[in-house]
Amino acid sequence: MNSSDKYKAVKAEITAIYHENKGRYGYRRITTELHKRNFLLNHKTVQRLMK
Repeated sequence: MNSSDKYKAVKAEITAIYHENKGRYGYRRITTELHKRNFLLNHKTVQRLMK
């Protein structure tokens, strides 16, 4: 099976947001920022991807 990562773009965006804010953003603020950037994800998904 060739399973590609369906969250690849989101992970890159989370990393960018995290580093833009010097590591001061948690999953809640990152979720809000992702919503502003038109990535509609549940906060639980964002929290799981950040682990």
